[in-house]
Formats: sequence, structure tokens, C-alpha cells
Amino acid sequence: MGLVVITGVAGFLGSHLADYYLDAGWQVRGVDNLIGGSHENVPEGVEFFEYDLLNLDSIKPVFEGADLVIHAACTAYEGLSVFSPSLVVANTMQISVNAMTAAIQNRVPKFVYMSSMARYGDNGGVQFDESLTCKPQDPYGISKKAAEDVLRNLAEVHGVELVILVPHNIVGARQKFDDPFRNVASIMTNRMLQGKQPIIYGDGSQQRCFSFIQDVVKPIVVAAELPEAVGEVINIGPDESPITILELAQELADIIGFDLDPIFMPGRPQEVHVALCSSDKARRLLGYETTVGLREGLTELVEWIRPRVKEFEYHLPIEIMSHKTPKTWLNRLI
Repeated sequence: MGLVVITGVAGFLGSHLADYYLDAGWQVRGVDNLIGGSHENVPEGVEFFEYDLLNLDSIKPVFEGADLVIHAACTAYEGLSVFSPSLVVANTMQISVNAMTAAIQNRVPKFVYMSSMARYGDNGGVQFDESLTCKPQDPYGISKKAAEDVLRNLAEVHGVELVILVPHNIVGARQKFDDPFRNVASIMTNRMLQGKQPIIYGDGSQQRCFSFIQDVVKPIVVAAELPEAVGEVINIGPDESPITILELAQELADIIGFDLDPIFMPGRPQEVHVALCSSDKARRLLGYETTVGLREGLTELVEWIRPRVKEFEYHLPIEIMSHKTPKTWLNRLI
């Protein structure tokens, strides 16, 4: 056991990781600027710092004495990044460089970076495995991959053990469901529970797989401890149950008991049509397995959101407004 620093600890994934490490007897220190997180998510027992990772001087002391850093903080907005690139790139790439810098300054031996399947971009519908050439399609994906490259360079120079993990489309309890810019399953659920039809961009034939939080935490923890994971990029998430966005809406409507008649809007610029990751490497190295099925996981999501339903919060600025900016955001239609 030791001290782990978790960035984004007030967010969805970060708070669940904190739960695990606290239960395992670790000392947990967390940092979050609360852009996408909440004080309510921070588990009791976490030494919490409400700092912005963009401020290197303020965060340096947070990393002092740490044995491990898990960098889960990020403004993970693929679609929005085309219209708010400054916000998203700064809070994706720059905060990652700052977190690694603070870790190096404090001689932290191991750093686990949460990347994104957006790193792969458009690969012509081929299932994403870690050997593919990355072709990110938006500022978010580009900055995620660029951050990987800078972190790898710094880790090699300064002797930090770096692990790069690629979780994809995680859903579950504590996910921010009142965010109109991301988390399609949660947005649809929140709208339907309010009696509103879900909004679908394009024709809904885009394909995704969804990871349930219960199946994501364990492989991250294993990767953080496994010597064979150092220097590797590893996808984490299911590859058995791909689903289209329209099928997702139908599944959620069936669980909720909602009469579905989706609202179709024009497709969003740079959206990757087929984004499915292979889990073979995670199964081989980390013993990854899917224990929560799609229907079960979506049902849990619905039942978590149901007593908490609320209006959507347009909490982030849109930096570029043009004829390509989705009207759902400009006119606050979600």
C-alpha cells in the first residue's frame, strides 16, 4: 500500500477509482477543478484539493510523496472540441503535461494515463486495436494522442514508469447526466425520464460499445501494478456487444417504458461513424472480462438517474459559433 494521487477525483471514473484504493487500504489524495465533477462524488477519506491542473505551481505539493499517479482528469468532449478547441485542448493536453511535470518534480515512480478511443479516429470502420495508426478527427482526439506522445517522452527522459490506458464509453452511477455536450446514454435517459424524446444526430447508425463502471476499475488497478503494462497502450472496455445509437435509444426506451419517437438532427462535424475497440490485449495482459451485460448496465444507469432527474446545465462556453455549430447547443434544445 502507499499513496495514490488521482486527478479528476470528483468526476465519474476518478471517484470510483478512489473508492477502490481507499477500500484496499491506500492513502488517497485527489485534485479536481470541478468543471465536470462534484463535491458529492468525492469519497470520504480522500484528501481533496480543489485546484486547477493548469496551475502547475499550485498542484506541485499535491504530488509530494506519491507512489502512483492516476491521471483521469479531462474535459472529454469530442463533438464540442470542434467548437470550443481552446477550452478542450488546454484541459486535455496541457493539464496532462502539468500532471506529469508535477509527478516528475516529486519523483513519483509510476504514472497511469487515461487516454481515449478518440485517439484512433477514423480507421474506415475497422475495430480499433492498439497497433493501428492513430487518425484522430477532432481537437479532443488530437490532443489526447499528443498528450500521450509528450508524456511518453518525459517518462523516458526522467525514468517514470508510464502506462497508457484507453477506456471507452463508460457509463454508470455518478456520471454527469445533466451535461448537454457528452454522455449520450445519460443524455437520452435524462430526457426520456423528463418525458422528452431523445435527440439523435444523423440517422443513428453510428456504432459504439459501452463500458460499465464496475468492469473498468479492476483492469485499471491491475495495469497500475503490472510490470508488463509499463510502456504499453491498452484498450479497456467490451467488444462483444456493439450497438447503434438508434438501437441504444430503443433499448433505453424499453427499459424506461417510454414511447419512442426520436428527434433527428443533422450529423455533427468530425464524428467517427464506427468506433469499436478490441479488448484482446486487455484480456491477455490484465485478465479483463465483461461481467455486466448491456441491458443490465443500462438498467442500472436508468435507476440511478431516475430519482435525480434535472434540467441540463450549459456549463461550458461555445467558442466558435457558425452554421456548423449544432443548433441543439446554440439554442439550448437538449
